[in-house]
Amino acid sequence: MLDFPLLILIPLLPLAACVLTALLGPRFLKQQSHLLCIGAAIGSCLISIWLLATVSRAGAHAAHSYYNWIQIAEGHPDAVDIGFRLQADGLTSVMLTMITFVGTLIAVYSVGYMHGDEGYPRFFAVFALFLFSMTGLVLANNFVILYAFWEGVGLCSYLLIGFWFNKPAAAAAARKAFLVTRLGDVGLLLGILLIWFTYLGQLDFEYVFHNAHAVPASTLTIICLLLFCGAVGKSAQFPLHVWLPDAMEGPTPVSALIHAATMVTAGVYLVARCTPLFVLAPTAQAVVALIGGVTALLAALIALTQNDLKRVLAYSTISQLGYMFMALGSATAATSRALVGVAATAAIFHLFTHAFYKALLFLGAGSVMHAMGNVIDMRRFSGLRKVMPTTHWTFLCGALSLAGFPLFAGFWSKDEILSTTLAASKGGHTYSSLYLILFLSGLLTAGLTAFYTFRAYFKTFWGPEKIPHEAGHHAHESPRVMTVPLMILAVCAVGIGFVNAEPFTHLFHDHLERIPLVREVALEMGEEVAVSKPLVMSLSIAMALGGIGMAYLFYRKRPELAPELARRYQGLYQLSFNKFHFDEIYYFFIVRPVLALAEASRIGDLYLVDKIVDLIGTAPMMVGRAFRPIQNGLVQFYGLAMAMGAAGFLIALMWRYAW
Repeated sequence: MLDFPLLILIPLLPLAACVLTALLGPRFLKQQSHLLCIGAAIGSCLISIWLLATVSRAGAHAAHSYYNWIQIAEGHPDAVDIGFRLQADGLTSVMLTMITFVGTLIAVYSVGYMHGDEGYPRFFAVFALFLFSMTGLVLANNFVILYAFWEGVGLCSYLLIGFWFNKPAAAAAARKAFLVTRLGDVGLLLGILLIWFTYLGQLDFEYVFHNAHAVPASTLTIICLLLFCGAVGKSAQFPLHVWLPDAMEGPTPVSALIHAATMVTAGVYLVARCTPLFVLAPTAQAVVALIGGVTALLAALIALTQNDLKRVLAYSTISQLGYMFMALGSATAATSRALVGVAATAAIFHLFTHAFYKALLFLGAGSVMHAMGNVIDMRRFSGLRKVMPTTHWTFLCGALSLAGFPLFAGFWSKDEILSTTLAASKGGHTYSSLYLILFLSGLLTAGLTAFYTFRAYFKTFWGPEKIPHEAGHHAHESPRVMTVPLMILAVCAVGIGFVNAEPFTHLFHDHLERIPLVREVALEMGEEVAVSKPLVMSLSIAMALGGIGMAYLFYRKRPELAPELARRYQGLYQLSFNKFHFDEIYYFFIVRPVLALAEASRIGDLYLVDKIVDLIGTAPMMVGRAFRPIQNGLVQFYGLAMAMGAAGFLIALMWRYAW
């Protein structure tokens, strides 16, 4: 283990930028408030790259302890010792490099996109706070520190989604995101408390993972499922996926940063980090894979009919996150030792490539909005490839990568996931048939992904040139401060996948396997299961090309086919267009009953509790009224009362002693 004190600088630089921007931005920095945020992001990125190289070269992980936070019963066998300690291994170093690099590009892009906004300093202050929270989350070495930063990420999400809080839709989306993700966070908190109870107050990752074999299987399964609840909420998986599409009401850089590249991947990171626990709980693994597969297909079906460009990309994000969980759930204890490392690698590799091309697509959508007067409905514009050539070509690179077109980044990572899932179906265990179904579902989802991605591309950039009146008469390409980040991300979307392709596999796979205990756990498993990767690759290419070809047919060659099919299959079309009515179902079965309970509680408080309180207050008042007449302020009345009282007392004494 390497002692690496500079770890603290990675989250500390954005935190300092946040505080200084919040203090100096409104009065002094104003439209230069981005300087501190971008400078801090660049600094964190350079240190992260240095860390990545150090961990890769040394073949170990780095750590440093800064101070003891919670100490209870020191010296006792059941003592609790939770320190603020940060650590970085292969997984963390990859995540940090991705977060800070993509975050830096999005911050630069935001200079042009947010220019002139009255909340400009506030935006970059919260942006820096988010980078602090997300980097701290992946650097944490125990569950308490992780949970603290986990909630910090949730807070930043709320602040950024509702950045335009005067806009009712944005304020409602922020509340929805905050409340829905809290449901998952309750499960995560319960899981951490169960770990605390099971391990007698020990919450360090290394201790918990090393002693996982000693925990009863049923307890370990419950722990894993509770931890997964947190991942379901944060990563917008079924059934808690409903918040992410509405989160598009925030500024587009927020969509690119939080809801495509970083925050929503926190759940994937959590499950990958806890691989040593999950591989010992096959049932929990199967649940993870099943939820991931269902989410991937469901979100793809919804994306087919959406007309809001950003919402198409939002449902695409949900679907791609489902792919990642499907891979993480494929490393069951009954399968091969190779799958333990490969499953985590496949998921994180897809997370890594997805961050680049999905950030590119969101920023491309933002560039379109910037030129179209904030119009994002694809029915209101078309033929923009000549008006916005840079945005067009960069968006095409992202679309090809998302569709899994051969040799683009998404092609390599999606194939890894499909191969892993197919390998899990050959393990000869209880859930083999489930993984085979998930593999077939993944192939179908790949075809749907290519179709809806190029549906959005053709509707936006091809066809007759049509520009909404909000854009005015001078719609043009976005400024260079926005297009340069697009070009850098486009290069990554094209070539970043080669870091895990032959003959460069060691650049990613071997590095990522340096997750503590993953290699050790993998070596305890059985023999390797062979999978025909050329077969998987051929099927994947066929689905990608088929989806792109169908989109070309429907939206370029014969555009009358799409409306005709929508009319012919109106029921299915409306089901997809209305997002399978999940919002309405939740409103009917959850929101409305809660509102009714709240109204009943209000009425009960008003007419029952308040009356009881009023009665309690009225009783002393009635007693006071009874005695008020004797306090009339007349001295002679007081004298008469005293005389009568004394006479009564004497009569009582005489009466008693006379008898």
